Amino acid sequence: MPRSIWSGSISFGLVNVPVKLYTAVSRKTVQFHQLHDADHARIRQKRVCEADGEEVPYESIVKGYEISPDTYVVVEPAELDALDPKKSKMIEIEQFVNLAEIDPILYDQPYYVVPATGAAKAYRLMLEAMRESDRVAIARVVLRQKEHLVALRAAGAVMLMETLVFADEVVSPDTLDEVSAGAEIEVSERELKVARQLIEMLSEPFEPAKYRDEYREAVLGLIEAKVAGEEVALAPTAPAPAAVPDLMAALQASVEAVGRYSARWEDEEQPKPKRARKQPDATPPRKRPSTRQTTKKS
Repeated sequence: MPRSIWSGSISFGLVNVPVKLYTAVSRKTVQFHQLHDADHARIRQKRVCEADGEEVPYESIVKGYEISPDTYVVVEPAELDALDPKKSKMIEIEQFVNLAEIDPILYDQPYYVVPATGAAKAYRLMLEAMRESDRVAIARVVLRQKEHLVALRAAGAVMLMETLVFADEVVSPDTLDEVSAGAEIEVSERELKVARQLIEMLSEPFEPAKYRDEYREAVLGLIEAKVAGEEVALAPTAPAPAAVPDLMAALQASVEAVGRYSARWEDEEQPKPKRARKQPDATPPRKRPSTRQTTKKS
């Protein structure tokens, strides 16, 4: 049973809606430990001073911000505590925006927002109002001693809150050399037409459930095989894809390949027609004359 990680209220004008937060994503990465190859004992990390090589106890460690090579400003915990945001239990809505106005690159961590005891009606009212107006709330909330910018939106029968990264944390693509170098390249209308055709042929409704973490499944399968004592055969490394000498030829070949695949798929999906039985002719067949000779008795 999931446990709530935070409880407080949504501040909506003069209305406060008591709510709880639940983590909306459960990461399923495979975790490994570092072991000594000789005896498979766990490897432990130690905090060692670079100056004398001695291990440093945790209570003797302070925080330092590097302002130049090997020059630090030491900041005390009490000084940082004084700068912590006020431990408010409020999700304070600042404005409402259209969902399309939020660049997906800003999304960070999703949470489910559910009503606390006695707040079901106010929660439902806010949820339906946001759904009908097709708006997303932009708010601020303090989680784990850090203030977050968040987006609240209706997601089915529940409200979803997603933390957002700040605009100055997003790396601008203009800083990438490859982007600026390719900005002057032109493509022909014929190439665009074939590329759009390929995109259209590969377009279909998005079904998240049909995608799986195949690498994680392969790792778990490898572990199960080793536990069972099976011999594991290493697959050969896939060769690097060759460079495309003719972009137009590659596009057209892709369109033809997708077309053949789609035709074969549709043919396999269709039930095979049953062979019709041969119907008897409506007119009775003529009787063949007998070739036997008969003798008349006298």
